[in-house]
Amino acid sequence: MPHRTIHLFRKGLRLHDNPTLLAALESSEVVYPVYILDRKFLTSVMHIGDLRWHFLLQSLEDLQKNLCQLGSCLLVIQGEYEPVLRDHVQKWNITQVTLDAEMEPFYKEMEASIRRLGEELGFEVLSLVGHSLYDTKRILDLNSGTPPLTYKRFLHILSLLGDPEVPVRNLTAEDFQRCRPPDPGLAECYRVPLPVDLKISLESLSPWRGGETEGLQRLEQHLTDQGWVASFTKPRTIPNSLLPSTTGLSPYFSMGCLSVRTFFYRLSNIYAQAKHHSLPPVSLQGQLLWREFFYTVASATPNFTKMAGNPICLQINWCEDAERLHKWKTAQTGFPWIDAIMTQLRQEGWIHHLARHAVACFLTRGDLWISWEEGMKVFEELLLDADYSINAGNWMWLSASAFFHQYTRIFCPVRFGRRTDPEGQYIRKYLPILKNFPSKYIYEPWTASEEEQKQAGCIIGQDYPFPMVNHKEASDHNLQLMKQVREEQYRTAQLTRDDTDDPMEIKVKRDHSEESISKGKVARMTE
Repeated sequence: MPHRTIHLFRKGLRLHDNPTLLAALESSEVVYPVYILDRKFLTSVMHIGDLRWHFLLQSLEDLQKNLCQLGSCLLVIQGEYEPVLRDHVQKWNITQVTLDAEMEPFYKEMEASIRRLGEELGFEVLSLVGHSLYDTKRILDLNSGTPPLTYKRFLHILSLLGDPEVPVRNLTAEDFQRCRPPDPGLAECYRVPLPVDLKISLESLSPWRGGETEGLQRLEQHLTDQGWVASFTKPRTIPNSLLPSTTGLSPYFSMGCLSVRTFFYRLSNIYAQAKHHSLPPVSLQGQLLWREFFYTVASATPNFTKMAGNPICLQINWCEDAERLHKWKTAQTGFPWIDAIMTQLRQEGWIHHLARHAVACFLTRGDLWISWEEGMKVFEELLLDADYSINAGNWMWLSASAFFHQYTRIFCPVRFGRRTDPEGQYIRKYLPILKNFPSKYIYEPWTASEEEQKQAGCIIGQDYPFPMVNHKEASDHNLQLMKQVREEQYRTAQLTRDDTDDPMEIKVKRDHSEESISKGKVARMTE
């Protein structure tokens, strides 16, 4: 007997390469496409801020439009997951619930509760992998049931698995015509809410508009420049460019508006036609594999988003300083490059991966010695591409708590930005209070004379703060603390260390030493 099916969208807000929705359509006489907007879950578990709310609602609007074009509709039902599902399973005589398999603990628990509900009410549950390149369970099985803790070991396991599954075919109007659509009246009852309905700020300065349509357009724009795709190497992109020098696709991958498998195989086609192309870990495909690496480790590591109880994370006695944390979060550190980055993050929901490195290093092991968990929470709220696994993995990395071991390399909050943007155009855009300073002072306005500050229309200490720390003194002190921690916790540090760690580096001048940015160990396929 064909099913009466609710297809639950969670992430995976797209119609292309959607294996679970395709399976629902092929096995059902009626399919109800449903998004349960559980505000308590999204705010208290997912911690999404206003910009991500805007992006989510735009993505749901786009999904609704695309479903309508194929003869169906999206039903957005507000309320808590289990009562909503229980009510509508009974109301619509549902025999099957389909949803994408996810690896986050809260999504796993949600699926487990849906399966328990299915046993109680008599419906089947089908979940398929659609958000990642590989099923992380297969990777764990090939690694004796444990996650590979180094990228080198991870790539070895992938070589045994072979290429990811190819994307499933695109859905058509015929697929939906075989099933009865939901009653047209339901679409009006369960429409996509407006920001004002949810009491969300109406203003959004983000240049990223949510949705599958926008994501696919951005993908096509990047893939038309096949030379750029073939030669892309992550560390050569510019951290303080006014427009993204990387792909800018990360918010669409995070929300599932874009399929990573589709991107992976489109890249494979371009690589096959190129005489020479960059290779993992620094190529575009390599960035997708970094994403997959963090997904795999997070799926089988207890307390992955915390320091305490996390077996791969160094246990560090970080400072608890709410005032310093607030200054960092609100762009009041007194270091213009750091404050410009944090301003862009708050206004637009995106910053370049090397900008992320800079502000994360400053907060943790570089200058303030504040826990990476605090920074992770801020990114979780403000980043459009915030992702459970990648966000926590990167913060452990950038604080040298796991994965990254060249802890003696520290970002200078002055010289690194100046190297790539000597005129300070990035600072002038995001910190207009400083825009009239001459270029020689724009990264260190406190070194300008009182008269020069008056001419620039900005008095340091009144209109813009003095630096909150002496970078050289703070970073030298913190370096000794980190050295002691790593000596005392040598075994933990070695868990995530490759035999040949960070083989490729680019050198960047620093004020009192050299700084290395690992080419192999940059964060992920995001920006």
